[in-house]
Amino acid sequence: MASGTPNRSPGRPTPSQARAARRVRRHRRKRLIRYGSAIAIATVSFIFIIGLFLPGASLGGGGQSGGGLFGGGAPDGPGERIDEAGRGHISVGAAPDPYTSVPATSGQHYASPLAPVRWGVHNDALEPEEYVHNLEHGGIAIFYDCPDGCDLIRQQLTDLVDEAVKNGGKVLLAPHSGTGATVSVAAWTFIDQFDFFDEDRIRAFVNSHESSENAPEPFAR
Repeated sequence: MASGTPNRSPGRPTPSQARAARRVRRHRRKRLIRYGSAIAIATVSFIFIIGLFLPGASLGGGGQSGGGLFGGGAPDGPGERIDEAGRGHISVGAAPDPYTSVPATSGQHYASPLAPVRWGVHNDALEPEEYVHNLEHGGIAIFYDCPDGCDLIRQQLTDLVDEAVKNGGKVLLAPHSGTGATVSVAAWTFIDQFDFFDEDRIRAFVNSHESSENAPEPFAR
């Protein structure tokens, strides 16, 4: 005789059991998504923090992404802020108005094609009228002042500048007399000077000021 209860295969879940299983699966998927998102955010944050503080972090190239390691803005350091001395163009042979620092961090300078000079390492000294145009474009000028010679420091600076230029950075290196310091790092209206090679200090200055909005033309090359 037929029964009023439908036949069910042995081991087959009841409708209530099936609904409960679906709820468990949905809960697991949501939990995995939350965990995955949290891990992704933590990873990105960790990489960003490492990029800021790791001494070997990439040097220069801020102009490729809109200004410095921090992606733009007008940083208030590192380095000493120097009063701006103007940014007008002068002709060759004309005497510029007095600069406000040595090395210069702003002021009158030559126009194209005499300046800006090429990025990278220069073996001969540059005139302020030349390299100030580079600073106006958001570049960094690194100088060494070694009356008695400093081959090791010069090579260490050369390696850093080569790295920066390889990364697309607007950085140059040249000898410069009369600075009062062994190493000088200059940006538009900012300077840092010290009597030894300090890689972390140089990287911090370059990554903060290269292509920053402190410069009048930060996106120019």
